[in-house]
Amino acid sequence: MTDFQQQQYRFAAHIRDPQASPAPAGVEDRRMAIYRELFYNNVEGFMADSFPVLRRLLDDEKWHRLIRDYFARHRATTPLFPEMPREFLHYLEHERTAEADDPPFLFELAHYEWVELALSLSEQEPDWSRIDPEGHLLKGRPLLSPLAWPLSYHYPVQLIGPDFRPDQPGEQPTWLLVYRDARDEITFMELNPVTARLLALIDNSELASGEAMLEQIATELNHPEPAVVIEGGRQILNDLHQRGVIPGTRLAGNTPDN
Repeated sequence: MTDFQQQQYRFAAHIRDPQASPAPAGVEDRRMAIYRELFYNNVEGFMADSFPVLRRLLDDEKWHRLIRDYFARHRATTPLFPEMPREFLHYLEHERTAEADDPPFLFELAHYEWVELALSLSEQEPDWSRIDPEGHLLKGRPLLSPLAWPLSYHYPVQLIGPDFRPDQPGEQPTWLLVYRDARDEITFMELNPVTARLLALIDNSELASGEAMLEQIATELNHPEPAVVIEGGRQILNDLHQRGVIPGTRLAGNTPDN
């Protein structure tokens, strides 16, 4: 590298981690301090706005230690500010060394808070060329909107706040559905196990119809009256269709790959 490039790398390394990387020679510390504060404050402020519940749960020392470590260690793959929360999640999951005083739900809460931003910025849309919006939800193959995300957490993340900090996972998973509606509003729904299972089948299985999916659920439940499960599922499918979570059924002749 040229001398100028080496100077740039020293400059950036010092801004990222002033404790471990000395400032480049010949630069007045008063001037470097401006850059140190400007860069860090931009990152810290954006993270605080993106993860407001997590910020309220961590005291100042813990929060700033977390953001300092992220800023020093993580190498982002994009310069775009809206993508920074996704980069932070990657750091939490793959790069950060857990600390003894971490809330056990730290990553799950951060993921839950990130989802709203991610869905609001998503450019995906239902592929109407392969969807029948008036299709029969029991006889046809229901399709899940790409703007509807079924989620599962070990902790009840939607309830966590300053007055509720669980130290153990729930007895069963917390199932949530987050979706963006036709007015581009983000809605969060808590799901019961049957609805969560139905959405999982819609999203991942190749069963031929909504009715076949509900029959499978009735079998898994060992329900004595499968017709009751199918009728309840029909109501769930209709409600999800009205919300836009299920935009319709697969058009005849369409396969998952076309």
